[in-house]
Amino acid sequence: MVTVLRLTDVSYVRNGRPILDGIDWSVDDAERWVILGPNGAGKTTLMKLATAGEYPTRGSVDVLGERLGRVDVFELRNRIGFVSSTAARRIPASELVRDVVLTAAYSVEGRWNEEYDSIDVRQAERILAEWDLGAYADRAFGTLSDGERKRALIARAVMTDPELLLLDEPSANLDLGARERLLQMLSGFAASPSSPAMVMVTHHVEEIPPGFTHVLLMREGRIEAAGPIAETLTAAALESTFGMPFDLSEADGRYAAVARPTA
Repeated sequence: MVTVLRLTDVSYVRNGRPILDGIDWSVDDAERWVILGPNGAGKTTLMKLATAGEYPTRGSVDVLGERLGRVDVFELRNRIGFVSSTAARRIPASELVRDVVLTAAYSVEGRWNEEYDSIDVRQAERILAEWDLGAYADRAFGTLSDGERKRALIARAVMTDPELLLLDEPSANLDLGARERLLQMLSGFAASPSSPAMVMVTHHVEEIPPGFTHVLLMREGRIEAAGPIAETLTAAALESTFGMPFDLSEADGRYAAVARPTA
């Protein structure tokens, strides 16, 4: 296996306040990680480091074999797929869904006067079909439902065959049906040996797609637990992370957590 992301003794300080403290963590190319933790745990900052969007205050971050601070981050970002609510706001509402995906080939939001090769067009059409968006290809992005938009953004992120796919709360704010449809598709994508390493941030164990292999639990900028999901995601680890006792259950790769009643 090849290590695609490595953080070594990483700390990050903003306005004198430590956001991350002493993070040691690595992701290999065949792994699919989920990051869990309460608000303010440092999950978003961790993703910014992984996308080469920020630099650590202390320690080192290696992404796809390149050390942040010693690499052209614009070239590096072309090798990373990233999905977030911020990315969604940059897409023009009038942009056709077909072009939302296709313009990833030039790393732009909003089609202008670019010329695309036939191979790019075929790739976009294939990916639209894979993410069940073929029927929406000629619809405006702004007319899609939240679930359809999330799928369109993921399709855009995988258009360039990234070596690392980062998903920041992809199922947030979705209704039950849209969430389950997206999780099924993410599970199928994660199961493919041709898919890249994946890291997904979420707040809820119910949103972990079956087939994800590892979990990272964070609290107050530190790692509470990290490792294979079947061994690491426990009721005790959730209590340590969220500060309250839980009953945790698992069935067919899906997890559920409910606060344990107190006497």
